[in-house]
Amino acid sequence: MSDQTAPQIDIVEKGMLARALDSDIFFSFRQSKIVMAAAVVTLIYFSMALFAPWIAPHNPFDLASLDLMDGLTPPAWEEDGVPQFLLGTDDQGRDLLSTIMYGSRISLAVGFASVAFAAILGITLGLISGYFGGFIDTVIMRIADIQLTFPSILIALLIDGTVSGLFPESRREDSAFWVLVLAIGLSFWVQYARTVRSSVLVEKEREYVQAAKLIGLKPLIIMFRHVLPNVLGPVLVIITINLALAVITEATLSFLGVGIPVTQPSLGTMIRIGQDFLFSGEWWITIFPGAALAILVLAVNLLGDWLRDALNPKLR
Repeated sequence: MSDQTAPQIDIVEKGMLARALDSDIFFSFRQSKIVMAAAVVTLIYFSMALFAPWIAPHNPFDLASLDLMDGLTPPAWEEDGVPQFLLGTDDQGRDLLSTIMYGSRISLAVGFASVAFAAILGITLGLISGYFGGFIDTVIMRIADIQLTFPSILIALLIDGTVSGLFPESRREDSAFWVLVLAIGLSFWVQYARTVRSSVLVEKEREYVQAAKLIGLKPLIIMFRHVLPNVLGPVLVIITINLALAVITEATLSFLGVGIPVTQPSLGTMIRIGQDFLFSGEWWITIFPGAALAILVLAVNLLGDWLRDALNPKLR
């Protein structure tokens, strides 16, 4: 690369950064302290989940380091608490702070994977339904309408139970993560499909689509290269909000005992374990994971609400 090319690239990058900082979206972000606080909380959670193996005080999944004699230790500020277990321990002697970090890692992994699966499936079906119309549109939308008559948690329970029953008992724990991703993803695809379909019905009548047809481009190329980028705005909002819903659904399924196994607990599994000790005085086992789940979902929901308003041109 020549010496003259490098300054030009720096100028372009600085120009893009300046445009981003001067955009309406970033301006609305700076105007709301609540949204900025939600972004900071979300970033902290994601960082804790991503770097949990390096920053967690203990490894709750290392059975060799666990001591049952440390079980049910109260938080450090309680009378019988110890400094090495800041938020106390559960019945198996696992440090609760470390378990929350690792549990958030699992909950967010399930949330991201299931939302990605639901988005890919829903966007694809929405594009096909809106672009081709006719019998294909009728079949896809009637399936979506039928699924909308049932709560998403019931759909997830049905899929989870059906798929889990196909695996032998010895492999259910190993496949629990992906079964959960499949169950949650299949219960969320309808929103993406209906939203994308309605946008495609408008976009396919525009001049650029008609021009692409005239020059002989194949329908798949038109759908994914030309139409898809113009319908992704509402989808980004749905993805943000559905991430929080996916984390709640995972926690609900794990709380009911059909989610992540106890050997690798998510936040929902930790709440279920702590419920057995809640009325015997060991309140911290369920209160702290429950509070962590509530704060995470609230922060992501606030970001989703802000993004929905920021991308709505009628509110600018």
